[in-house]
Amino acid sequence: MADTTSEPTPRETRGQRARRTRRRAGLYTWMFVLAALLIVLVALAVQNTRPVEVSWVFGTSEVPLVWLIIFAAILGWLVGIVTGTVIRHSTRRR
Repeated sequence: MADTTSEPTPRETRGQRARRTRRRAGLYTWMFVLAALLIVLVALAVQNTRPVEVSWVFGTSEVPLVWLIIFAAILGWLVGIVTGTVIRHSTRRR
């Protein structure tokens, strides 16, 4: 037999509802930004397919310009992450 003395479920407060709404709006904003970045990346790839000559220390090679741009962007992103981590670690209180 079911227990009929169960407590009523608590109602959502205005603060909880506001937090939930802000979080959802933030997620939609991030989704929009990521979709816009993907569109820009695809447009970049379509427009920059011609090969360019890259001079290395010990020679040269031809690479499509889009790959060079993507490689530089990823390398810059990784350097930013490493730099931020090192700064955060070195300035943390002990």
